[in-house]
Amino acid sequence: MTSEFHTIGLIGKPHHSGTNLTLKRLHHWLTMQGYEILVEERVASELGSHVQSADMLEIGKRCDLAVVVGGDGNMLGAARVLARFDVGVIGVNRGNLGFLTDLPPDAFEEKLGAVLQGEYETEHRFLLEAEVHRHGKLKASNTAVNEAVLHPGKVAHMIEYEVYIDEQFMYSQRADGMIVSTPTGSTAYSLSAGGAILTPKLQAMILVPMFPHTLSCRPIVVDADSMIKLVVSPHNGENLEVSCDGHVTLAVLPGDEIIIHRSPERLRLIHPKGYNYFHVLRNKLGWGSKLF
Repeated sequence: MTSEFHTIGLIGKPHHSGTNLTLKRLHHWLTMQGYEILVEERVASELGSHVQSADMLEIGKRCDLAVVVGGDGNMLGAARVLARFDVGVIGVNRGNLGFLTDLPPDAFEEKLGAVLQGEYETEHRFLLEAEVHRHGKLKASNTAVNEAVLHPGKVAHMIEYEVYIDEQFMYSQRADGMIVSTPTGSTAYSLSAGGAILTPKLQAMILVPMFPHTLSCRPIVVDADSMIKLVVSPHNGENLEVSCDGHVTLAVLPGDEIIIHRSPERLRLIHPKGYNYFHVLRNKLGWGSKLF
């Protein structure tokens, strides 16, 4: 079977010995099979002068497949850039839980070899766009694969805000923040805060208040095409933020409006044949196996 992948990008966590070893093995193994390899510039210098270095945008433009070595955090960082290109992304787990990284670091050859020969499954995950508006003007924006979170800069500090869904007022809230999550992020920060798990094919978002100051407030699931608006009370302190996947931070002032909606970009995840989401949940969350 002829491979549809010709140019492959390698991305990983810089200055991490385990990741570095896996990247070197991947580079050697793929080169021996005749693939053109681009190595993300932050880790290319650690692999030696013989590798072809490229930034993330060039990898997105030139590569047919990107292999991300690390944990979910590394995958999220790469995904926010690569989602704007039609490039498949597959992960080698060098982190902890690794919900998005399918391949084992010490025995990736068999599964990755099958993927390169066309034996794989494709899954698309939608992203969020988070925007901060001030006095009717867009001040900052970024994308998120997992979640966008409104929170105070100080830990355990109550803030006040209003929530609108498609311009319809839902409620006002006093809480430590608000998580707006995709199905991909429903097993991350949202889950820790008491949110439900949303299976990846659901076209939905979940809103999870963080430590709300009322017992009647619970997470709510809304359609993925909804526009969510959080209006920050003018009586809040000035040290507020919106975090995208915990990596990118947008500054927020009292009175600002935060608009969160589905991004037009989608992440194209590549899984080995036989991928099963519920097997991943059982494995990562320690759920019980079949009884009979």
